This record gives sequence, C-alpha cells and structure tokens, in this order.
Amino acid sequence: MSLRSQLSDLLPSLLPTNPAEAIKGTELIRLVRLQLTGNYSDASLRYHFSIMSCDPGSPIAKVEKGQGYYRRSAPVPALSGAQELVSLSQGRLDDLNADRGAVDHALERVKKFRAIVHRFNEVNGKFPFEFREAFTSGSPLGNLWKFPEMALVDWQTGEDSEEEMSLDSRMLNLKQRLGLPPFRLTSARLRIQANLHSFREDFFQALSASMWTQGGELIYAVPIEDEALADGLRALNSAFGVGVSSFGIDIETLDDLPRAANILNAHPKETEALMERINFDRIAAPRHRQHIDWNAFETLRRESSEAARLIDWLCNCIDKGRAEALRGE
Repeated sequence: MSLRSQLSDLLPSLLPTNPAEAIKGTELIRLVRLQLTGNYSDASLRYHFSIMSCDPGSPIAKVEKGQGYYRRSAPVPALSGAQELVSLSQGRLDDLNADRGAVDHALERVKKFRAIVHRFNEVNGKFPFEFREAFTSGSPLGNLWKFPEMALVDWQTGEDSEEEMSLDSRMLNLKQRLGLPPFRLTSARLRIQANLHSFREDFFQALSASMWTQGGELIYAVPIEDEALADGLRALNSAFGVGVSSFGIDIETLDDLPRAANILNAHPKETEALMERINFDRIAAPRHRQHIDWNAFETLRRESSEAARLIDWLCNCIDKGRAEALRGE
C-alpha cells in the first residue's frame, strides 16, 4: 500500500477535529510511525502532510494561523450559502434528502447570519440594503450571479448615528463636479461556511454580482482555519479584487443565537453583546473602483424593482442631505 493510502487510512483517527487542538508535525510523525508500514523519512512524511492538506478530499488540513494539523470536516450540507428559498440552493437540495426539518434549520442559519451582517454594518456606519425579491421561488438561477444578498452603502461623511447621518453639502457638490458618486457602493455575498470544494463558486458569484458596484465582498460566518483554503481565497482576491472575511461564528454559536427578527430589533445592550461574539477576520481586503458602472446599474434597475428602490433611496438621501436607513424588505 502506498504511503498516501496508508496516511489516508491512519490520519482520521489521529487528528483532532478542533483546529485549536491541532497537532504539530513532529508529534503527528511520531504517532503515524507507530502504525505505519514501511520506512519513510521525516521529510517524506512532512511532504505528504503538506500536499494532502491542499487536497479537499483528504482528511488532513493545516491551520491557517499557527502551526499544526487537524481533521478536515465535511462541509455543512446544502443551503450553507444560499438564500431563504430552497429553489435557489445552488442545486444542492438533494443533499438534504428532502428533510423538511433540515431545510428549515439550514434556512434559519442563513437568516440569522444575514441579520448579523446587517446589524454589524449598521453599527459600523454603513447602510445595508437587502435583496430578497431577486431570490424568490421561480426566479432564474442566474440571479445568483447578478444580485448580491446585500448592497452596503458607505456615505463616508457624518457621524450622527447608525440610523441616519448628515451629508456634507460641499462634499456632495465637489464629488458631483468630479463625476464621482457621493458614496461607496459595495456588494456583499454571504455564505455560512467555506470549503475547498465550493470556495471558487462562492468567489466568482461574489465577483459577478459586484460588477455594477465599486467593489465586492465575500463574507463567511464560520472561521476560515484551513491554510490551503485561505491561500486559495487570497490568490483569487489578488487576481480579481473581491474582499474576503469571516465573522468567526461557529455553527453551534449561530444555532444558539436568537431568531433573525430578534437580532434586527435588538436593544442597544443586546446588540452590543452580539457584537462581542463576533471575531471578525479580514482574509483579504477588497479593491474598490472609483466609479460605478452606471450602464450595468441601469440595466439592473430595469430588471429589478429592488434595484430601482435602491436608486430611489440614494437619490432621496442626496436630495434631503441625510442618509436614512432603509431595509430591502
């Protein structure tokens, strides 16, 4: 039996499932040798650990920050990165075997995470606009490549409150003279968990849905602790500019949180407690463009009442000289 085949059989029982308990290479070599058939050098074993950790089908993963290896878990089943409607679950509904309870549970996770991202951006001075109608039952599957879950608007002026802020009329006038938008518009694609099987699909959907904005973000709930996965996302970011981040919320914590409606309507103290549970990690920073693709935005407006509503809101804020929160519901 080849060394790789032996390691594939041995490693699942030797590796911890928790990345925080990762085994260093030297200790893993010692444990493997106790059961390994054949005489292999430490260099050969380390090489196989490194190569296998980059293979999504192998049981071994290397921690993103720090040293050591842990057991790669299976990805969260379907809807880990979908909208609330089963019809657009990226073709992965079969993974749930038509289990209505599992579907409802997965959808509740998605709603909670979207509510968390919404509140996080409000607290940090950005105005989130949610797209929902684009993902209703019967909508084209291609909408996943055209619309983000959210558009994040950063007016970059004023410090009044998280619900509204004053706009600097002189700055608005200056940007209009320069042909620049008076805000930064970023699209956000939300996913529960990243894995080596689907991160490219996640990334390029985020890229495609950002073409009419000034930049894109791919935001995961669960920490990204697999080094090969983080490196893959950084490589895509380097080539295409979409930002990647994690909120550092594990599945168990997400399940324990209140329902989405409670998160959105939480009192300030409750919101503060929620924010303390977020361990935000910037994997790769986004590259923003100065200009919006107005032709693409206009095309989207003609196709979507939500996009039209977003434009109306932006215009009204500029006319009033105040940015007021508007949820896309």
